[in-house]
Amino acid sequence: MPPSPPVLIVGAGILGLSHAYAAARRGLKVRVFERTATPLGASVRNFGQALVTGQPPGVMLDLARASRDIWAQWSQQAGFELKRNGSYLFARTEAEEHLLDAFCQNRAPAYGYRAELLRAGDLRDLYGGQFKHHRAALHGLDDQQVYSREAIPALIEFLHRELGVEFHFSTLVREVEPGVVHTTAGTFSGAHVIVCSGHDYQTLLAQPMARLDPKICRLQMLRVRPAVNLNLQHALLTGLSCVHYGAFADLPEAAAVRANILRDSPHLDEHGIHLLISPTPHGDLIVGDSHDYADDPSPFNGEQVDNWMLQLCEDTLGCRVQVVERWQGVYGAKGAKPFTWLSVAPGLNAALMHTGVGMSVGPAMAEGNIARMLEEL
Repeated sequence: MPPSPPVLIVGAGILGLSHAYAAARRGLKVRVFERTATPLGASVRNFGQALVTGQPPGVMLDLARASRDIWAQWSQQAGFELKRNGSYLFARTEAEEHLLDAFCQNRAPAYGYRAELLRAGDLRDLYGGQFKHHRAALHGLDDQQVYSREAIPALIEFLHRELGVEFHFSTLVREVEPGVVHTTAGTFSGAHVIVCSGHDYQTLLAQPMARLDPKICRLQMLRVRPAVNLNLQHALLTGLSCVHYGAFADLPEAAAVRANILRDSPHLDEHGIHLLISPTPHGDLIVGDSHDYADDPSPFNGEQVDNWMLQLCEDTLGCRVQVVERWQGVYGAKGAKPFTWLSVAPGLNAALMHTGVGMSVGPAMAEGNIARMLEEL
């Protein structure tokens, strides 16, 4: 029997790699094409947070839970560090504390979120009292975190070494058609083409993607070094995230949190700022982020936006920080749904995320897409 034609995947970000893994572990031959020498898009510019606690009940929560197990397998197989001890979401105000309490009393038991609310002595014991200036802390027990700059290359090496995935880096895909990709390195044929091109809505499949009315989200992000040795081992969030993440945003108690933000800090709402802090394995912290949506996002960062985020960071940590790096995060956004499996033609699909939670749900989303694709073949 001649070998089966390969699955051709465009893009080596987290969605492309997730689809490559889902296909290769089913015994399919896989080729992945990436325009740069190493992934440089959303998957390495992010916080590395794979959040379960923040996902809304329903399909996104189910995908995050399933992805959690896949990340655990990958960390063991590919040998990268995965923090599995959860995250802390700090309540800074009475309204935020009431919202987190309502979440723990009602939504968490109803939908099986594994979370606990720390107050008083438990909060004072956290990191030696470093965070005792907050009112409460929601410990999301199922949340995970990786250092994307190291985890993504390690995952690529594992897929190539153990599952035989063939990677074509520094290779631009100019055009796709069912079962065929035309690249700067030649034309390749396969059984199926999956486009995972992130926020690039113009190079490939521009017309069918335009019907989704997608936008691009630009985020200002920083890497900082704290003035004290925190030895931080958890991802951190604040009550600002409660009006951003679906697990909290539709609860009745969220209205008071949102009203307080609009009254006291309207600039945070205007720029979509809600604080996230992720520790790296090297003692520094990734901090952000803001949200700016456009068809063609501006390349220019606002210094005031960075200053607001740094102030939030220092208030949350209870110490000063020094900026080490600044950059722009970016992801595709604003679809009618959080993600799309775009069927263009038999043998040609695209996998698109419309939110910034690809790391949280992408691995399990790809499993479903590959299973669906095999049913169509």
